[in-house]
Amino acid sequence: MSIQDDLSKLVKGDVDASDEALAAASHDASLFEVRPQAVVSPKDADDVKALVKYADAHPGVSLTARSAGTDMGGGPLTESVVVSFTKYFNHIKEVSDGFAVTEPGVYYRDFDKATLEKGGQILPSYPASRELCTVGGMVANNSGGEKTLTYGKTERYIRRLKMVCADGEEHEFKPLGEQEARRKEEGAGFEAEVYGKMRALIDSNRDLLAKAKPIVSKNSCGYYLWNVEHDGLFDLCRMIVGSQGTLGMVTEIEFGLVKPKTHSHLLVVFLNSLDQLGETATHILEYKPESFESYDDQTLKVAIKFLPQLMKQMGGNVITLGLEFVPEMLAVLESARLPKLVLMAEFTADTDEEALKAAMDAQMSLKAFHEKTRVTKTESDEHKYWVIRRESFNMLRKHVHGVRTAPFIDDFVVPPMSLPRFLPRLYEVLDPYKKELTYTIAGHVGDGNFHIIPLMNLNDHERAHQIIKDLSVKVYELVHEFHGSITGEHNDGIIRTPFIKMQYGEEVYRLFEEVKKIWDPKGIFNPGKKVGGTLDYAFAHLVKSS
Repeated sequence: MSIQDDLSKLVKGDVDASDEALAAASHDASLFEVRPQAVVSPKDADDVKALVKYADAHPGVSLTARSAGTDMGGGPLTESVVVSFTKYFNHIKEVSDGFAVTEPGVYYRDFDKATLEKGGQILPSYPASRELCTVGGMVANNSGGEKTLTYGKTERYIRRLKMVCADGEEHEFKPLGEQEARRKEEGAGFEAEVYGKMRALIDSNRDLLAKAKPIVSKNSCGYYLWNVEHDGLFDLCRMIVGSQGTLGMVTEIEFGLVKPKTHSHLLVVFLNSLDQLGETATHILEYKPESFESYDDQTLKVAIKFLPQLMKQMGGNVITLGLEFVPEMLAVLESARLPKLVLMAEFTADTDEEALKAAMDAQMSLKAFHEKTRVTKTESDEHKYWVIRRESFNMLRKHVHGVRTAPFIDDFVVPPMSLPRFLPRLYEVLDPYKKELTYTIAGHVGDGNFHIIPLMNLNDHERAHQIIKDLSVKVYELVHEFHGSITGEHNDGIIRTPFIKMQYGEEVYRLFEEVKKIWDPKGIFNPGKKVGGTLDYAFAHLVKSS
């Protein structure tokens, strides 16, 4: 009897082992292709429980949660059973003042619409894939994005969650006070064991964990043992978030919501040299921008090359749009070269006057640096910078043939003050590969989080493997030297799990292995992510061609 037949008898939902379903579940937005044995769409928590109990009784069967499949690291890929949550776990159960209760398969775009309709509230930790991703994926990866500088990552907004654990039962996790947490530990059953063992693990390794924690404001690498205790609480949600479904299967989430400011203006800075980046960024950050983004000269070259296409995406009259870019053209003519880096600091407020004043005050503080700056006055003026920041690389990808996106050094973080020293060293690492990689560098300069997603030819497998391995090691060694993290938002997956030991060292990696054993002693949930992943496995599952 096949696994499809077995599972069809267990669940009320759908079990699909067709070539079409398996092919679709073999990919996400990463470099990898991993074909599962079956795709199951559970109808309810009882179905998820049944799947866990089946996997527990059948060695070699594992379960990997999947929603939209926008992960860039291979997080939802498996050779066993994919558990897909988008078909049935797609209900928003409640939206109230300050919070919302939802199932993990809800698309963020739908969740966002529902929360905005209820008093203009949002979940502000959305990633760049906000139109495509689900809230379950945001929890799995501990997502962040443009607004993370001010509002933080997804971890900050989880008030409670329900999860089917290795015992085949659904449990609720939420922040607990000291006495309540102790009562959990003194009880019986799975929860008592988990709470007790996690407490002991953290208590006996405080110094080691404190030393290993990256000194950056965002980090999605490994298990966040240092975040469990906060504000006098013992909060296992802070470790479940970002665990990529390796500890259990989330079935319900209660998110906290915020009301964003309604008016904004951008301060745009054209840096001709990286030497003043640190001081410039520090001055701007003192004025508390809501977001602080950047893109490099390569991005600007792409924008110039594909300006007509970008203008189409912006919409409106072509002549009017052309006039919108006059200030940038003048800036380039004045300096006779493209700026090395363009900084975009977004200032928001409840009134347009307040937002404009904040942006102009920050601009005035930069006068001593003699850099070209401007403050946007209109929404369309502001919008063009976001289009360049968000869409230039997509334009490049669409128009360059014989290559594909290769996200493997796509999400590192270093302390922002280190950027003037870090970025030249990074360019030194990348320069020898210029003939084989086409790339731009853009990111969240306010928290030192940069994204490099090269375009490369994967047809020469041996050379592709060598480039990915060599560059990953060189870039991550550099990141480690600056006390950063190899991933701030995109998480580990297949691509970075082999480098977690490099990030934290052998001792901390062993703690992560202990965490996995505490929660998932038989390795049921998403094996090979966070612990146990190897470069050999990753290379064996690279997509076959460009």
